[in-house]
Amino acid sequence: MKKILVATHNPGKIAEYKEILGGHALEFLLLSDLGISDEPEENEKTFEANAIKKAKFYSQFTDLPILAEDSGLEIDYLNGEPGVYSRRWPGHKATDQELIDMALSKLKGVPFEKRGAQFRVVIAFKKNSNDKVVTAEGVLRGIILDKPGAKIIPGFPFRSLFYLPEIDKVLGEATMEDEAKIAHRRIAIQKLLPFLTD
Repeated sequence: MKKILVATHNPGKIAEYKEILGGHALEFLLLSDLGISDEPEENEKTFEANAIKKAKFYSQFTDLPILAEDSGLEIDYLNGEPGVYSRRWPGHKATDQELIDMALSKLKGVPFEKRGAQFRVVIAFKKNSNDKVVTAEGVLRGIILDKPGAKIIPGFPFRSLFYLPEIDKVLGEATMEDEAKIAHRRIAIQKLLPFLTD
């Protein structure tokens, strides 16, 4: 079975990768599985640049293939905010509740039809420490509600506000199976599949 390092400490992301790629002989490892605690500063201006930076950074610790990603919420009415600053929108590393409150405050009074938004992810794959980085992007469209429609998932606050008309659910209440079929991460992973299984 091919081992791949996913550049995260979040077991939830590993679960999502497993759900999406369950039919392939791939084993996903967390950074903690390799005893890696270092983190690069995510200070680039695009999701792609941050993802590439992470893939290159962690390749110094292992020769395993690496998947690294950067993602965030882009709200149409706010010209794409918060984008790459999704976690640091107020100017500091915000709590989940701060981020929800900020989104609702900035969209106060904005009608439903103008509350379109999207989750964007860019995933970078580096086969080994000497190989080039390849990237793929995935986008999931939805609508920002005027109040949370689901319980807040720690670390993923915007999911409680993000309504998906195609499945008539808030992303925060979608099952792992729902997400594996429609989510932005699945779209990006499918594009990278030839590299992952090579």
